[in-house]
This record gives sequence, structure tokens and C-alpha cells, in this order.
Amino acid sequence: MELTGVNARVTAENGPEPLKLTRIASGQQQSPNYRRRRSLFVTVNLLTVMSLLLVMVELLRYGGWHWTDTLLLISYGITLPWLSIGFWNAVIGFTLAAFSRDPIAQVAPCLQIDENRPVTSHTAIVMTVRNEDPSRWLTRLRAVQESIAHLPHPHLYDFHVLSDTDQPAIAAQEARLVEEWRRQLPDGVQLFYRHRETNTGYKAGNVMEFCARCREDYEYFIPLDADSLMSGAAIQRLVQRMEANPQIGILQSLAVGMPSDSGFARVFQFGMRHGMRSFTLGSAWWQGDCGPFWGHNAVVRMKPFADHCHLPHLGGAPPLGGHILSHDQVEAVLMRRAGYEVRVWPMADESFEENPPSLPDFVKRQLRWCQGNMQYFPLLSMPGLKTVSRVQLALAILMFTGAPAWMFFILTGAVQTMLGHFDLLGPAHMMAGAFPTHLGVGLFVTVLTLSLAPKLMGVASILCSAEQRQRYGGGLIITINALIEFVVSALTAPVVAFCEALFMAGLPFGRQIKWDVQRRDGRAVSWLEATRAYLPQTLFGAALAVVFMAFNPSILPWAAPLLLGFTLAIPLTVMTASSWFGQFCVRTGLFAIPEDRDMPAILRHIQCRGHSTPAIAPPTLSVTKSAA
Repeated sequence: MELTGVNARVTAENGPEPLKLTRIASGQQQSPNYRRRRSLFVTVNLLTVMSLLLVMVELLRYGGWHWTDTLLLISYGITLPWLSIGFWNAVIGFTLAAFSRDPIAQVAPCLQIDENRPVTSHTAIVMTVRNEDPSRWLTRLRAVQESIAHLPHPHLYDFHVLSDTDQPAIAAQEARLVEEWRRQLPDGVQLFYRHRETNTGYKAGNVMEFCARCREDYEYFIPLDADSLMSGAAIQRLVQRMEANPQIGILQSLAVGMPSDSGFARVFQFGMRHGMRSFTLGSAWWQGDCGPFWGHNAVVRMKPFADHCHLPHLGGAPPLGGHILSHDQVEAVLMRRAGYEVRVWPMADESFEENPPSLPDFVKRQLRWCQGNMQYFPLLSMPGLKTVSRVQLALAILMFTGAPAWMFFILTGAVQTMLGHFDLLGPAHMMAGAFPTHLGVGLFVTVLTLSLAPKLMGVASILCSAEQRQRYGGGLIITINALIEFVVSALTAPVVAFCEALFMAGLPFGRQIKWDVQRRDGRAVSWLEATRAYLPQTLFGAALAVVFMAFNPSILPWAAPLLLGFTLAIPLTVMTASSWFGQFCVRTGLFAIPEDRDMPAILRHIQCRGHSTPAIAPPTLSVTKSAA
């Protein structure tokens, strides 16, 4: 997940990325032909995957077919669908961003509304917490409340804290601080706190329990995680779009990373912002009314969600059975099955979240998502789902199946090298002229391009716009940051994939990861912690290097990014999490996002740390009362 929008489309204080939109009265938009778009999307992806498979077959057949060739082809084939889908999403998104005068008109014209229309619906702002630092998430929720206080009708928004905290000391602190805040709130502002003794159903169960209690009280609710932040203006725009489109059940806003003084977080969110920029816009072009739901920073229609989005309880024991952990996409397909649309606003619009501050924290989050998404297999046959909804669930699975397939491909290639059957780019073949070297090189470049396409297209869309280049500090700094981020991502990708592959191998045997508190602040990772975490990757990379050097040194230049990623895992983890690297990035503007340079009011309110503000202590709970 931190999968960020192309160019934000509405003008608001200090923040959204500007793009002129044609405002159309609700109900007058002509809906795109999504069936035709989906057919085209499926066709180009099938052709891409089949072409890449045929090229690999052509390469593997030289020197005779070996049993390891079959394993290589299968594992390689498993990685292709996600690569191809990412590539074509990025191509479509870049084309819309760079060449369309009005991308939203192409993607979802129903979301183009008159933003001067008054809001009349009652909406709940709902924050779910579990064992988090109360002063931290209360600061964010308070910032949302004070931002909403400046809206024309702030009394239409109530605030709910749903706590699943199971540590008594933290729960007591939550209740005390919420009560202190309630006493300081302006008249007319409603704040509710509810603590569950047991977190049955995890976060999804907490939210559904709230919906059962408050089904008749609100038209919509907006779920926020403990690290979420949205401006009042952004929330109002979401509600306006929902009021103008009663057929929409969930409207997902695009959340982007906050400015950070963590070097790893800055690198990650810079790349993710551009990777998701074109990817999300392109996917919205063909997904249309079967869009994604990421569980937070969205507006949800209360009654259909309460009535139709109860998660099924899976048979068998955890980690693959029991309560569904990755609830969001399942709720999206259930909402769509009930006849309501699920849409995404694929632009950045003052909606934020925090990113993991170090590689170990990022991996831990990935493994939680991996465990949850692997529960989707039995859901693919749920009755009544739309075809695109089943595809959505399948894509959520494919996000993680590529990792073990990639590692198995590498391991099989090493075995084949030792057996003397792997010499695709060897000098003997080149000299003999029997081997189609151009195919081998071309396939290597093609696969590399497919994997980098979302980020490449996202950066390209920024470079194509003079206004966007200025917001990022100019074309030169964008290019430098993008190149460094590409290198860091290339080095960390095999490390993360190795972790995911090992974790997935243990899932059928009961291995699981706890869904506990996530680290939010930047932190140093010691050499001991990094060694304990990534010594297996280091040894694996060293073993691969020895095998290739001993049996076929000609492979080494092509395997260099992979080998360096494995062998440098420990020092790279320590460096990117170090305070000096984070301070250097902040001081020099390295990996800066627009909010670093021109921080929106909602981020300044929480004293967000980044290029525009110094690192300071967390704010106290004192409240400045705002006029309604």
C-alpha cells in the first residue's frame, strides 16, 4: 500500500495539485463504456503476457529442454500478470495525465460537481485505534475537527473514537484525554468514545459494531486510521460528491505520505507517490464503478455498508481461516454486489497518512497485508460478485504471489547453472551465433521496464508539466531524486521479496504475524537488529554470487542488482534508518514532496516534521477554539 494521485484537481489552501476541471451538473454526465475499456485492457494484458512467455520459451529451448526449464517457465509466468497490469495501468494513467485536458472527465465524470453546493447530510468522522499513543492520534483527530470547524456547516460532522486497545494503562489514558478534549470543545461539537473489551473481528469488527449502533444517525461515515489526516475542505468535497451521486456506496480518496524526517520514509513515499500517480489513474479508467477501498480516508454510505458489508467468517484456523484481516477490498466487493458503486478519486487532495520509518517496519506491514490477502482465495467463488470484483480480489492476491515465484525462479536458475544448463547470455553462445542474444537482452530490458513503469510514468507526468516541476523544486532535482530512488528500490526489492516468500511458505503451517501497533516515528536500526533480520538474505546473495562466479561468470553483470540487493541488505537498512541520513535528506531537500516545500495548513497544525518545519516535540492537548 502508500500504492497517489496524478495531479490533484481542486484548488484549496496550500495543497492540492492544481488542474482545471470542467464542472458538470450532477446527472448530466455521460458514463464511459467500461465494458469496452475492460475488454481492451484484458486483451492488451493477455497479449503482453503471452508474448513474454513465448520469448522465454524461445530462450529456454536452446541447448535442449531440461526439467529445470519447466520450473523456470512456471515461476516466471506467475510474475507476469502483475507486472503487465502495472505497466498498462501506468501507460493509461500517464496518457490521461499528460495529454487529456480533463482526466476526470475520462475516468469518472460523475465525480465532477459544483463544489459550491451546500452539504446537508450528517457524517461521522470515525477513528479506529488499538494500543496507539493517545496523544498522537488525538492530535490528528483534533486537527481534523478544527479544520472542519471552518466549514459552512460544521455541526453536520460528529467525531467517534473506536478503541480496541487491550492494554489497561493505554485505555485509561485514552478515556482521560478524550474527556479532557471533550470539555474544551466548542458548543455543538459531538465527540464520542467507545472502548471494546475484546477486538472481535479486528478493525473491521470494530467498525461494523459502530455501524450497527449508529446506522440511523448518519448518512455517511469517514474511517480514519490512527495515522490518518484529512482537511475539512477535502472531507467536504468527498461528501458533496456522494450527495450528488446516490448510486455510490464508497468513494475512496487517495492518501499520500506526510512530510517526514525519516530517510527511509522519504525515499519510499517519493517513489510511491509517483508510482501510484499513473497507476491509480490508469486503473480507475477501466475499473470505474468497481474501484478499490483501502479502509481509510474514504467516505462510506452508512446504511448499505451496515446492511451488506458483513465479512464472512472463513473455515479453518488462522492464519488462513477465521476472521478476515485485510477487510477493505472484501467490503468493496460486497458493496458492489449490493448494487452500489465503489469509486476512487485518483488525485491528491489534502488526504494524508504516515509511512513506515525503516525497512524492518515496512516489511512487517507488508507481511500483515500478505497474510490478509492470502485469505482471499476462497472468496473468489463468493456468489453474486461482479466479474471485475473477482478480478479485484485476484489482483490483491497477485500483489504477493509474485515474490515467492521470483525467489523460486532465482533458486532454480542457480541450480540450473550448477548443472550446466543455464548460459543464456554466455560467451560461447554469443560467439557461436546459435543463441538469439538480442532476445535475451531485450527480455531483460523489457521486464525491467515493466517493473519500473509506474514510477517512470509518474515521474514523466511531472516532468511534462511546468507547474508540477516547480512544485517539486525543478526538473533537475526531480530527476536526481528519481534516479536515486530507483536504485534504492532496486536494492530493497529482492530483500522484501525474500521475506515475503519465506513468510508465505510458512502460512500453510500456521505461521502468522501479529497485527499490533505500527511504528510511526523515525528510528535508528542497530546493526544487531538489521543482522538478525537480514542475515539470511545476505548469505543467500553471497551463495548466489559464488555459484555464478564458479559455474558461469558471464551471468554476474546481469545479476548484479539482485546480488547487491541481497548482500547490502544489512548496511542499507542501517543507513536508511539512521538519523544522519534523515537529517541530510531534510536539510538538502532530497526526496522532497510538494508538501515539504509548501506545507498545507492541516500539516502545519499538527507540527508535521519535514523541510518546512524543524523536528520538535509532540504538541500538547491544549485546544484553540475555532469559530463555527
